Amino acid sequence: MTMAMKHFDEAATRAPLGFERLVPALRAAFATGAQVPPRHVHAVDTAAGDSSSKGTVLIMPAWSDAGFLGIKTINIFPGNSERGLPGLHATYVLYDARTGVPLAMMDGNEITARRTAAASALGASFLARTDARRLLVLGTGRIARMLPAAHASVRTIDEVWVWNHRPEGAQALAAQWRAEGWNARATTDLEAAVRQADVVSCATLATSPLVRGEWLAPGSHLDLIGSFTPAMREADVRCFEGALTWVDTEEALQKAGDLLDAMAAGTLRSEEVGGTFATLCRQERPGRSNAAERTVFKAVGSALEDLTAATLVWQAGNAK
Repeated sequence: MTMAMKHFDEAATRAPLGFERLVPALRAAFATGAQVPPRHVHAVDTAAGDSSSKGTVLIMPAWSDAGFLGIKTINIFPGNSERGLPGLHATYVLYDARTGVPLAMMDGNEITARRTAAASALGASFLARTDARRLLVLGTGRIARMLPAAHASVRTIDEVWVWNHRPEGAQALAAQWRAEGWNARATTDLEAAVRQADVVSCATLATSPLVRGEWLAPGSHLDLIGSFTPAMREADVRCFEGALTWVDTEEALQKAGDLLDAMAAGTLRSEEVGGTFATLCRQERPGRSNAAERTVFKAVGSALEDLTAATLVWQAGNAK
């Protein structure tokens, strides 16, 4: 007898993934670990398609001793904007790791966005000052929109600023946040906003630096979660100079344009990186040690985070 595969739509995937649950779950997952093979990246170019039909498929597997195996598939087709379609579609399939039986299909976009925002907050829980209260968000996409709620689950955030290369986008997001009860405002003066922020969180697809090291205040925390390829970067090389830098996984040192630039310029040496999420979550090394030091966290994402989120969704769905 085979068990019917469950389907969790966007709302059902989102419901169990509140940050007060997801951030501690990620912390526990990184402390215990899982099997996370390298992600697979393939170019998709069918003979029948024109240049606007070219895409990339990312395949991200992970499995854990808890008995779950998950595979996230992300299809990225930049030409979709001309068709009025989103450029990215993600699905997540959860399996029984002992038998390979498919258990559930979940909304991969929701899992990706929520686990990315949760990872941002997890980094801040170790690296932001305990009295951090002013958050500056760069970007207005799906992940950026979640950052105040994520960070407020680990710090007493009472003031949120947002900047975007399209000012009207920042204005709209600030208005949305105010409607949700946040003390939020949009800014067009990025330098002034960075200088006054306790936490600067970048969730953009920028390919040239937005944040400059000389703008960052002593004691500030810079969070870089947008770029995930060598061609992308959100921070200039001086952001890492004299700062305590941490990464989510070792993969960040090969994939993140921000880090590659800084290592090439000599403002960051790989041996000076404090460690990874595993190091922090296992409490092998402390994060921030005093209120004056500057910290930087760089994430490129891990399939372990997707598996952790999907496991929460599955458990919630079976608790009913």
